[in-house]
Amino acid sequence: MTTPEQWNNLIGQTAIGSDGDKIGKVGQIYVDETTGQPEWVTVSTGLFGTRESFAPLYNAAVSDDQLVLAVPKELVKDAPNVADDGRLADSETATLYQHYAGYLNPDRGAQGYDTSGPTTDDAMTRSEERLHVGTENQQVGRARLRKYVVTEHVTTTVPVSHEEVRLEREPITEANRDAALAGPDISEEEHEVTLHAERPVVAKETVPVERVRLGTETVTEEQEITEQVRKEQIDSPDIDTNHPGPGR
Repeated sequence: MTTPEQWNNLIGQTAIGSDGDKIGKVGQIYVDETTGQPEWVTVSTGLFGTRESFAPLYNAAVSDDQLVLAVPKELVKDAPNVADDGRLADSETATLYQHYAGYLNPDRGAQGYDTSGPTTDDAMTRSEERLHVGTENQQVGRARLRKYVVTEHVTTTVPVSHEEVRLEREPITEANRDAALAGPDISEEEHEVTLHAERPVVAKETVPVERVRLGTETVTEEQEITEQVRKEQIDSPDIDTNHPGPGR
């Protein structure tokens, strides 16, 4: 991260704690990527100044070419180990905020911050998931209309008539005497009559009886949907009254 020009003259100068104790030499100045404002400074600590510790620039002041921090020396020396690689990850920033939480209290005039991420304003946003339910049209199956031939027996009745033979006898009268005496007195004769009878005759024809087609209709029903949604909750603030104050 590029150091602002106006802070360059602090590099190499001495950093002093809020308790007046000398801490070490200033190494690098880290600025907030969003606001561009100086936010952290590295100070050489440890034996022979071989360790670079991060300290907040909140409420820091420059006096006689020295950087006077708003946190005591011991707190800086006990700061979490964070790699001095030119850029602070969100997790590293969160760790530093937690370490210096007692000195970055918004109630004391500091800018609001998110201890799990970069500096924000003095409020947090509570969000929740909302369930939006709609419908989509998709293919669920097919319907086929098929016709086939079946054979069934049909029984019905029909009246039929036939001729039967019967003998008809009539006495000899004046009217038929001449016909009766015609021919020999005694002889053999044979008469024949043709008999007729009706018989059932079956004929079949194909006739259309109905038209059948496939159609669809829309049926609407209520279907219950169950889904999980998440929402954020904000607890009552934790008040820490036991943190050490400046000048410990």
